[in-house]
Amino acid sequence: MSPQLISRSTDLRRLQDEGYGIEVRSGLLLMHHVPYVDAQRTVRYGVLVSELSLAGDVTVVPSTHVVMFIGAEPCDHLGQPLEALINSRGRQNPAPGVEVDFVFSSKPASGYPDYYAKMTTYAAILTSQAQQLDPEATAVTYSVADDPAAESVFRYTDTASSRAGIGAATRRLQDLRVAIVGLGGTGSYILDLVAKTPVAQIHLYDGDKFLQHNAFRSPGAASRDDLEAALNKAEHFAAVYDRMRRGVIAHPAYVDETNVETLRTADFVFLCVDDNAARRRIVEGLERYQVAFIDVGMGVYETGGQLSGLVRVTTSTSTRRRHVHDHQRIPLADGAAPNDYQRNIQIADLNALNATLAVIRWKKLYGFYLDLEQEFHSVYQIDGNVLTNEDAP
Repeated sequence: MSPQLISRSTDLRRLQDEGYGIEVRSGLLLMHHVPYVDAQRTVRYGVLVSELSLAGDVTVVPSTHVVMFIGAEPCDHLGQPLEALINSRGRQNPAPGVEVDFVFSSKPASGYPDYYAKMTTYAAILTSQAQQLDPEATAVTYSVADDPAAESVFRYTDTASSRAGIGAATRRLQDLRVAIVGLGGTGSYILDLVAKTPVAQIHLYDGDKFLQHNAFRSPGAASRDDLEAALNKAEHFAAVYDRMRRGVIAHPAYVDETNVETLRTADFVFLCVDDNAARRRIVEGLERYQVAFIDVGMGVYETGGQLSGLVRVTTSTSTRRRHVHDHQRIPLADGAAPNDYQRNIQIADLNALNATLAVIRWKKLYGFYLDLEQEFHSVYQIDGNVLTNEDAP
């Protein structure tokens, strides 16, 4: 990915053409072999690291003037730390495979117009001190490093994670095979959130068609052509998210006793169905195959012309399942109490909330978020704006 990015971006191509050793890795721009002076007045070589702001595969104006640095504490030619340059000290891990030691800050009055100006300015500050001890010291080497993450699932670089410095946490999700069973309102929003993580595969299961009412409780804006095509939901959403990433696989069928075994290869399953009999068969299968899952649900009712109810997220893993049955956390019996949500009331905000709570819980299980409560069942009460956590260890 980096050779294409460099070729399309004038500032990166200029850095390369002038012989700077640049690399694009995990959404960051690295400049290698930058000479600097350490506290012992020895000329050494470090790496400058910058965020990378992109529009498609082309750079735009840098979003920040700061850069990071891999190396020892940089000093002037007398061995005194460059305090005017150093913004902070301490090891950080802004992206997978990138550990930095310092953050530098040198901001011109008008900012940096592009990455050529930004990177060469910082390189010149360090090099000027090194050249007073070794006139031959230079960052110009005419070598280019390839991007080791070129096989990313994304069709363009994930600069959101690198800009936020959360690449290391995001990496914990990258090899997972996730399945989403049911692509109604909540399931489609779960897909939208999971698709923006580096999971290896997302398997979509739904036997229904994507029709007009679905457009009003799904993420994005479906076109009239999308609705008139009346594609299967799994195939429709697989095509939509294929624009952004690889590994979205459609299974245009409901999950039942005849095909539940296909879920046994999943690392994690999001269960988003509203048929209790179908839910029971799937839960039994997932427990039998020792697959972790989250079941979501809503109970919505009308009172005095207004809507109220609950939004539920229940987690089950191979080591913790009894709460599902002992406390009847998941509705598995045939038949159910009246639920106005079953009438297809359009509640995209509740679908999105249910999906968000489920994805946060999933990310906690894999160490992305800090998990102090370790709740395996949570309920959001609409009228009181109360979130209750239960079934903690």
